[in-house]
Amino acid sequence: MLDLRQLDALAAVAEHGSFRAAAQALSLTVAAVSLRVKTLEDALGQRLLVRGKQVRATPAGQALIGHLKQVRLMETDLLDGLRGAQPGARDAWQTLSVAINADSVASWFLPGVAALLQRHRLLLDIVIDDQDHTHGALKSGDVLGCVTTLADAMRGCVAEPLGVMRYRCVASPAVVARCRTPKGAVSVHKLLAHPAIIFNRKDALQDAFLAQHFGLRQPHYPRHFAPAVDAFETAIELGLGWGMVPEQSLVNRPALQELLPGATVDVALYWQHWAHEPPSAQRLTTAVKAAARQHLRPPA
Repeated sequence: MLDLRQLDALAAVAEHGSFRAAAQALSLTVAAVSLRVKTLEDALGQRLLVRGKQVRATPAGQALIGHLKQVRLMETDLLDGLRGAQPGARDAWQTLSVAINADSVASWFLPGVAALLQRHRLLLDIVIDDQDHTHGALKSGDVLGCVTTLADAMRGCVAEPLGVMRYRCVASPAVVARCRTPKGAVSVHKLLAHPAIIFNRKDALQDAFLAQHFGLRQPHYPRHFAPAVDAFETAIELGLGWGMVPEQSLVNRPALQELLPGATVDVALYWQHWAHEPPSAQRLTTAVKAAARQHLRPPA
């Protein structure tokens, strides 16, 4: 039988990155936290943490932390049921951790789940990452669900298609004009002479656009990095370069023009989540799928 106090200590160390910070969060001594983790490791016969300047969980530790989060969510829902609490009537707030790409957060995810969060006193702990990498947080046990491009369900999880997010290559009118030939066609050589505005170093949408529509592989071009949605789109609007923007965002950015009208990059998104979810997580899954149906293009 697993000791929840030991699991809490393990999770706190992994979350805060050190035994000292975990001890402060749990109102315990460092020695007490260390003893609980060591006792758990001894009982299971394996290391659960990688000690170093930044302490992190091993794969076994990640699995235990994911289990703990499931247990805590189910415990809260069970107590609500025993107390006869009506939906939204619980006194305590409950936290649900999710991993989502930045483009989805503001454009459809938050608007789609806002009413649920308020009605059921739920808090979101959002991990922002590229849609090709969000599943790493689910695999590590840090979150209970993620918006991802990974169609194959990970072990113990379900992958449900959400829809397609369509991206268009845009720039300011001045940059668009400089990228065209005298006959009005887009010159890829002129385009590559201008910087691209890229969200972060995991963002591969620009390369996908150049590969799909110009047949270029591993192209070289100057790049600005702007890891915030508003800053990213503002940089394009200011004429600092060109970039890939979700078509939903263009409604609020009328000054931006398509470089190659009709040439898009479609990204299929999936909601990966635990196969066995407590009621609060099930409600979130239902809300996420409903929001996707409303805002995203239908799955292919």
